[in-house]
Amino acid sequence: MTIFKEKVGEEYLTLAETKEILESLERERAADEDREMRYELARAIEHVNRFATLDPEESQEFVDELLDLEKVDEATAYKIANTMPKDRDELRAIYAQERFSLSGDELDDILDVVAKYV
Repeated sequence: MTIFKEKVGEEYLTLAETKEILESLERERAADEDREMRYELARAIEHVNRFATLDPEESQEFVDELLDLEKVDEATAYKIANTMPKDRDELRAIYAQERFSLSGDELDDILDVVAKYV
């Protein structure tokens, strides 16, 4: 028997937005005594609690500011917001799959935005 899953949608989220959703889910599960929290959910909650440093509104402002830059598309903006690269090398790693490379000034422009939210 083969099971096929259909992708019904896709939405990018920052860690802060994900944390908010997972906290809601965690409260819902805690209210139902008969329902255990799955290992994957517990690990995801642990991850966002450790790495989400901004609130959802700040994280969305961060993404919006990144999107104002010329070489930053939506997927990349969320990657940058979620990883908060500290230097050019970390930022280059995010762009490693792209068919273009960024100049030092372009990298610095992105890092300047990151620095506002660290």
